[in-house]
Order: sequence, then structure tokens, then C-alpha cells
Amino acid sequence: MRRSEFQRAVEAEFGRRAQALVNDLVLPGMGDRTAAQALDAGIPPREVWLALCVETDVPESRRHGVGRLEPRRS
Repeated sequence: MRRSEFQRAVEAEFGRRAQALVNDLVLPGMGDRTAAQALDAGIPPREVWLALCVETDVPESRRHGVGRLEPRRS
């Protein structure tokens, strides 16, 4: 997962609350950092996404494969 995919996934899942969660919610699984701090510390976006999902009770069915753009059709 790339950082841009992380952003799309967070926005799709949390809507208007996305940026507040990324900037303010402390994630125990990320060493008590926010998602933004974890990303800035170099933690892979996929790991941050999964920690955010755990902390906010996102169902497992919505955790995988999100954030990717649809492939272009020729």
C-alpha cells in the first residue's frame, strides 16, 4: 500500500472524520503515535492502515484491497 492508497482508503472508510482520525487518534499498535506520526516515522502505510482499522473496529472484510484505483480500461 502506498501513502496515496492509504489516504484514499481512510477517506473512503471514514468520510469527513478521516483527517481528524489520522491526526488525532492515538494508535496503541503504533507505539502510541497517531497515524500521521507513524507514517512520518517511516512505518509502512499498510501497517498504519491495519492499526487504524483495529482501533476503530473496521470489519476485516473492509480492510484489504482498499485504496487502490480501478485499473484503466483500454
